Amino acid sequence: MNEKQPKHDPFAAMRIPEYRNLMFGRYLFIMGLRMMGTLVGWWIYELTNEPFAIGLIGLSEVIPAVSLSLYAGHVIDITEKRGLLLRGVFLYLCCAVFLFLLSTKYTTTQLSSHWIAFTIYVVIFFTGIFRAFTGPTFGTMVASIVPKEHLQNATTWNQGIWLSASVSGHATVGFLIAFLGNTASLGVISALVLAGYGFLYQIKPKPPLNEKGEKKTMDSVREGLRFVFQTKEVLGALSLDLFAVLFGGAVAMIPVFARDILKAGPIGFGWLNAASDIGSITVVILLTLFPLRRQQGRKLLFAVGGFGLCIIIFALSRIFWITFCVLVLAGMLDGISVVIRGTILQLKTPDHMRGRVMSVNSMFINSSNELGQFESGVTAKLFGVVPSVIFGGGMTLLVVLITWLKAPSLRKMEY
Repeated sequence: MNEKQPKHDPFAAMRIPEYRNLMFGRYLFIMGLRMMGTLVGWWIYELTNEPFAIGLIGLSEVIPAVSLSLYAGHVIDITEKRGLLLRGVFLYLCCAVFLFLLSTKYTTTQLSSHWIAFTIYVVIFFTGIFRAFTGPTFGTMVASIVPKEHLQNATTWNQGIWLSASVSGHATVGFLIAFLGNTASLGVISALVLAGYGFLYQIKPKPPLNEKGEKKTMDSVREGLRFVFQTKEVLGALSLDLFAVLFGGAVAMIPVFARDILKAGPIGFGWLNAASDIGSITVVILLTLFPLRRQQGRKLLFAVGGFGLCIIIFALSRIFWITFCVLVLAGMLDGISVVIRGTILQLKTPDHMRGRVMSVNSMFINSSNELGQFESGVTAKLFGVVPSVIFGGGMTLLVVLITWLKAPSLRKMEY
């Protein structure tokens, strides 16, 4: 007689108190982070009226994020993770408070627009340093709190929380800018990050699995890189998202589309920023209740290809609701790829090197968002905003085609 399959519990991970605190803390921190990123893009464009200036925000953050990613992974693996995470979140809070002070009426009357913009870039540079450590630490703490049998469920929740925070941050800050202005919005952002710190503080210390003297820094870094490059499924998924997000970063030009092309104003800007995240969180909720069972690799490729097609339609649309719907669909497809990639990483990575592998993931994926923002700014400067977005979508489709032909192991991959 065959045994019955255990019933799928979509809330298994969230029943763990420490995991709930981690997720609530992450939600508030990411919401504040996304609000700041959205507000700074709008603020810089107000100060400069130059699309290329938006791209420089991404460059300011990606330089420290990429430069420190591998070292950050080594530090995370040999350091008590709760304390490291709390320090990173606190320093990010300091940056939010500094921008709040910079945006006040007294400061803006004392400094020129160019000096304010330059100062913003410097602050964003420092947030890139802190994010090099905080982002991967969140990922490593999931596995240190949740039992292996609930790890896939926890990963889906983790991605869902991240996307929920993104949609909340993007949409909310558009309304806040419209009704309260930049200064009050930055005050709200600071309060959210502080509240997130409070939830994370309640988590118990998470000691490292590696002893500090076990390996030299460079040996440790090389071990993490070697694992990623030798694990074909991990390398394929990361590489696909790296190039897709790099060229699909054309949505960084949303401030230009909202203000100059669609004439939607700050509120429309907030909704367009939120659109892709609305689609993503919808898909993540569905995948939490009904997980993907088969052919995850093939579905990943189709999802990223569809995302590239949506970017092209976004560039060509001149009707607000069509643009919004296309971005929602792009977010749904992106949500599928995020869940598949995140699950591959959690299931394939040994516990003792999670910090290093998550940092490589951060370097590939999170930093590619900022590089994509810079690439969009450069191509917008060279070819114009609309052609730059079409170029980004076309290159995403080309990356998917090459991956389909050159990476059969990823195409055939199943959990």
